[in-house]
Amino acid sequence: MVASLLPGSNAPSLASEASAVRSRTLKTSIGCTGVGLHSGAKVTMVLHPAEPGTGIRFRRVDINGGGAIVPAIWSAVHDTRMNSCLKNDDGIVVGTVEHLMSALAGMQIDNCLIDINGPEVPVMDGSAAPFLFLIECAGVVEQSAPRQAIKVLKRVSVKDGDRVASLTPSSGFSIRFEIDFGASAISRQEFFVNLSRGTFKSEISRARTFGFEQEVAFLRANGLARGGSLDNAVVIDSTGTRVLNDEGLRYTDEFVRHKVLDAVGDLYLAGAPLIGHFHGIRCGHALNNQLLRALFADQTAWTLTTVAPGSAAAPFAAEPQRAALSA
Repeated sequence: MVASLLPGSNAPSLASEASAVRSRTLKTSIGCTGVGLHSGAKVTMVLHPAEPGTGIRFRRVDINGGGAIVPAIWSAVHDTRMNSCLKNDDGIVVGTVEHLMSALAGMQIDNCLIDINGPEVPVMDGSAAPFLFLIECAGVVEQSAPRQAIKVLKRVSVKDGDRVASLTPSSGFSIRFEIDFGASAISRQEFFVNLSRGTFKSEISRARTFGFEQEVAFLRANGLARGGSLDNAVVIDSTGTRVLNDEGLRYTDEFVRHKVLDAVGDLYLAGAPLIGHFHGIRCGHALNNQLLRALFADQTAWTLTTVAPGSAAAPFAAEPQRAALSA
């Protein structure tokens, strides 16, 4: 993504630029139309290639004049109720960004401008798979600038009761997540994944968001889940024992895998890929964002580094065409 969005003065640890891995963007523009999970409104979104240093940015094309650009960065997260919602300095919002951000992270897209004509990213089928498909269809190109990553240097953690989120140093990017629900359809689940070649697409991308039948009325009364349906979420019945979706689950532990998917997207709001290990225990969007805030509040906990070939942050999701853009 873009180093200029990162806080503090941690200078990059520079490898040889000639040998460094290149940043990536889309080869061509591509779009989709769907409904917002919480707003229920129809929305059209188009992903565009972007110059090196752009990072991931949303552009509200339904907003006239200035202030339409909303950067996808941790410091812009202002609402974490059931989603990660961004708001810029002019008060313009883009909500439910986590599934798209997860797909961009999984495909290792550093620079992308996203046009959207409403305040919420379309939910599609409730997973990251449709966005991953869009990116694959658009294609990926390498750029002239080296890829940068945020390397975790020491343990950072945040806690809220029995909910915990932490980052620790690691040679790659891995996630361990634990959930524990009273509903027997979910119960206790734990999942670990090392985000190496192909694992995001095969192990994480298809896991859908989930909810409970008895919560629907309350959520809608509070302006949430108005676009939710069995077409874009896994729903557990009021007894907590049965999944209502006719097709059942995509993975036997789809619930915890979706929490991993959310975490991948939330953590990509760091402003660059992370090199470190994330451990989440019953946490969600709020703690994920608090964890990034705690990380960047401690200048000794991280450093910005260029990515060397063969390193953990080198591209693994797709083979790009070697077409460089201007720096």
